[in-house]
Amino acid sequence: MEPKEGGNQTPVVTEFIFLGFSQVLHGQTFLFLLFLLIYLITIVGNSVIFTLIQLDPHLHSPMYFFLSHLSCLDLCYSSVTVPKILVNFLHQRHTISYNQCMAQMFFLMTCAGSECALLAVMAYDRYAAICQPLRYAHLMSRKVCVPLATASWIWGLLDSAIHTALATNLSFCEANHIHHIFCDVPPLLKIACSDTYVNEMALHAASVFVGLSPFLMVVISYVYILSTILRIRSNTGRRKAFSTCAAHLIVVIIYFGMANVNYNRPRAGYSLEIDTLVSTLYCIITPMLNPLIYSLRNKEVKGALRKIWLGGQKEGHTFPPK
Repeated sequence: MEPKEGGNQTPVVTEFIFLGFSQVLHGQTFLFLLFLLIYLITIVGNSVIFTLIQLDPHLHSPMYFFLSHLSCLDLCYSSVTVPKILVNFLHQRHTISYNQCMAQMFFLMTCAGSECALLAVMAYDRYAAICQPLRYAHLMSRKVCVPLATASWIWGLLDSAIHTALATNLSFCEANHIHHIFCDVPPLLKIACSDTYVNEMALHAASVFVGLSPFLMVVISYVYILSTILRIRSNTGRRKAFSTCAAHLIVVIIYFGMANVNYNRPRAGYSLEIDTLVSTLYCIITPMLNPLIYSLRNKEVKGALRKIWLGGQKEGHTFPPK
């Protein structure tokens, strides 16, 4: 703590202490290895998906264009939180400086808002492909896809900038113990000693415009999609149409479900253990699951991986080919 310049000498918080793993006394090494494994799977999985989409011409379509952006987002999402958690495990001291905390919150909220928007865009892409197949090339041309992807990133960036700017105006007095495992808006508001009304209103507004609105767009898109699929007479056609949406639908359910639990919790919150579990599932496990879900359920992605792998073996070099 350092005192503010002025007459009241109010202490200024220079670092925060995370309490999320404070009760784990003898499992620090196990948790370090577990989070390291999750992080490595996340990095490798999303990097492979992104690289495959860039290398294979058969994956140069709007659906995979947006999937490559989702992989980039998941790489950023995980890298914002996990490396700091790993460093804290190594140092046996779960702290973060004030500036690092604000930066972590900014990038975390950027990824969260951008992913919400991108999942809605991906739902619209599936709607156009299944419900408007004759107009699909026009509806999802490159001139449309690039602005949609860019807008998704800007959407998250603007939302994050608002929350971070408001958070920097908060006073924390002598409270610097965060009941969490990384810096996020709700746990910071809980320990602030200044008025948080504006911050809370901004958080509620964001839950509607950044969270609920994209989710409703996804729901509306899939109502039309399912209605169209059910009208397909061929069983093979129905299965093929649904299989193109299944992976995206699973990701949407997991992501928005965890986001709702994480940001729309009761004012009193949950226990520290439940908070830690929810945050881990939302910000750390979900980015790891996304590439697994898309690769395991997507024949084109598996085919591209097999083709590049076998091609590399035949030519005597490893992935990626020269």
